[in-house]
Amino acid sequence: MAEEAYQESSVQDQWGQICDQLKVEFGDVAFDSWLKPLTLGSVSDGVVNICVPTRFMRNWVITHYSDQIHRIWERKNPQIKQVNFVVQALQDEHASSGLHNASCRSLLKKISSSPVPQNIYQSGAASFSANACVNGDTSLSVPLNPQYTFDNFVVGKTNEFAYAAARKVAESRNISFNPLFLYSGVGLGKTHLMHAIAWHIKQQDPSRNIVYLSAEKFMYKFVRALRYKDTAAFKEQFRSVDVLMVDDVQFMGGKDTTQEEFFYTFNSLIEEGRQIIISADKSPSDLEGIEARLKSRLGCGLVADIHPTDFDLRVGILNKKAQQLGVELPMPVVEFLAQKITSNIRELEGALRRVIAHSQLLSNHEITLDMTQDVLKDMLRSYDKRTTIDEIQKKVAEYFNISVKEMQSSRRARTVARPRQVAMYLAKQLTSRSLPEIGRKFDRDHTTVMHAVRKVEELIMEDSSLAENVDALRKILEA
Repeated sequence: MAEEAYQESSVQDQWGQICDQLKVEFGDVAFDSWLKPLTLGSVSDGVVNICVPTRFMRNWVITHYSDQIHRIWERKNPQIKQVNFVVQALQDEHASSGLHNASCRSLLKKISSSPVPQNIYQSGAASFSANACVNGDTSLSVPLNPQYTFDNFVVGKTNEFAYAAARKVAESRNISFNPLFLYSGVGLGKTHLMHAIAWHIKQQDPSRNIVYLSAEKFMYKFVRALRYKDTAAFKEQFRSVDVLMVDDVQFMGGKDTTQEEFFYTFNSLIEEGRQIIISADKSPSDLEGIEARLKSRLGCGLVADIHPTDFDLRVGILNKKAQQLGVELPMPVVEFLAQKITSNIRELEGALRRVIAHSQLLSNHEITLDMTQDVLKDMLRSYDKRTTIDEIQKKVAEYFNISVKEMQSSRRARTVARPRQVAMYLAKQLTSRSLPEIGRKFDRDHTTVMHAVRKVEELIMEDSSLAENVDALRKILEA
């Protein structure tokens, strides 16, 4: 027994020396990213098992570093004939075969409890449980909101189809449709459903490697890989996942190189039967600046949209949120909020929190309709004053003595084109609508709106008469 302990100690010393040499040969960045997380496992009959935290890391180490590790170890100790790289999950499964996994568990404990290097292996803190880090590469994922689960999602007529599709994907190992594409306006629940899918899959099967991130983070990681000439690692990371979830894919618009890489990643995962889930603010066919072939791919599975909330759904959301917060909300207050704040769920919940906070901070005052109206008077005033594109079209048409139908027509006569440009300019100035949304109201694309806005801005500086007209219309609309 003492001799075995001595041999194990000797091999452990050799492994430490090998790590020092690998750091010199490959440099600090590569060592910290791929080799530092490895640790010595069992040693028996000339066979050494090296513990690796994830399946992806094992494949990468075998491809890029195993030959050099073998060569160095043979020089250090000719009795070592074989070096295996074992994923921790597999090590646990075969514990009965005599593999010594205590040091592997020690490594994983260190990884989960101490800071990791600022590199490609960095863990996404709070993304999943510590056990999930063993089986999936969470370094790519962004943290998930623990409140965004299926249990906390209020279902109504406007979102029931998207909810049913999301649950189907989360609950089934057999892929029914791929990709699942969710789209809606801001604050209507698509990100909630994305998080809920990830939580549910992880709860059902912690071994599945799920990566959830925004399109912006995907672009950042790709650009970083290009800069550091590490695209091979980038490709292997994203193409080895079981479930890829990308939020707000519309932000890839106009980024041709990123779109190309995403297209190939998409194809690779589809061919291997991996699940892809995408969200955006528009349907695939309406995405601006996205290549036709990628649009086609995004729309080849199931496309589910979430419509703006109706009154009944807003009532349900308010009651559910009040219940979660342990607050009794009078029905007149619920109905008032549901009737007044109609834009999106995020603003509705924000208003509710504001009312509750006011009540609790002022000696637990009872929540009443009068108190609610007083607390939210500035917000409600802004809602009452919000100008719509329809109102702008109507007022501008009346001001210039043309019809709204003419304004939306294809006529290019100056008597119609100039009012149309003014209406587009005011829509951009007085509403929060995007350029494509404004364009659709005028049966035009977003580039026409951009041109109109720039044109009117130039004319206001040159033409005092037009400047007076625009200012007069602004006052009419804001009155």
